Amino acid sequence: MVSRNGIYKSPDELRMMVRPGLVTAASLAAVRAAIRPGVTTGELDAIAEDTIRSAGGEPNFMLVPGYHHTVCTSVNEEVVHGVPGDRVLQAGDIVSIDSGARVDGFNGDAAFTMVVPDATRPALVAARERLSAVTEGALWAGIAALAGASRLGEVGAAIEDHVESHAVDGQAYGILEDYVGHGIGRSMHEEPTVYNYRVRDRGPRIRPGLVVAIEPMVTAGGIETLVREDDWTVATTDGSASAHWEHSVAVHADGVWVLTAEDGGAAGLASYGIVPVALPPTG
Repeated sequence: MVSRNGIYKSPDELRMMVRPGLVTAASLAAVRAAIRPGVTTGELDAIAEDTIRSAGGEPNFMLVPGYHHTVCTSVNEEVVHGVPGDRVLQAGDIVSIDSGARVDGFNGDAAFTMVVPDATRPALVAARERLSAVTEGALWAGIAALAGASRLGEVGAAIEDHVESHAVDGQAYGILEDYVGHGIGRSMHEEPTVYNYRVRDRGPRIRPGLVVAIEPMVTAGGIETLVREDDWTVATTDGSASAHWEHSVAVHADGVWVLTAEDGGAAGLASYGIVPVALPPTG
């Protein structure tokens, strides 16, 4: 589903997307604060659901046919769409949390990755934290590109450049190609597709009204994946660890605003010399 203006939202529609973005951000902040050894992924899911519903929203992942949870919890070699349940997080695990909220008919979608503290395995933790940091950096590189590019395809090129520039001892990280970002609005998944790598297609023009969820998914090894028996969880076939970071971002007449960041993206964009601009109030 897209806006009556095609993939571009009206100013009023953009303003309607602020609240679901903030509720999504709040759900992720609550989950992040609860991650520790011994917590189950199901407990994290319950925290996210309570946060969203308490704010007057509804978990939009539950609106996806066949999915009955608020978040996706992907651990270690799991990349995306991990199903919460009885799994107990262990020290040293790298876990990605993807969440989304629907408020007044509009959607937010975001994700973060963190490593569960483990003082006994500093090398493992350092490698996994670097993977997460590179993926988060690629997200901000993509958002910065969105702020200054003319075509959406430049976002994927910026993400790929960032990931490739952080190879370790000549060994590059892998960028998933089968799973990509997307437009977002009245539906959680809309056109256009947002690639995390270079493509020949330059993509649509970046102009006011464009709202996209940018979400690089990066592995420490290969990019081949499989879907687990639950028909949801996507994991690397080589068992390599992975990371996933995501934000929903709006382009408007005065600049860009990261809808799922409490500061609109100010901290993440600072190193690029970009100052996000809040959406103007009605009227």
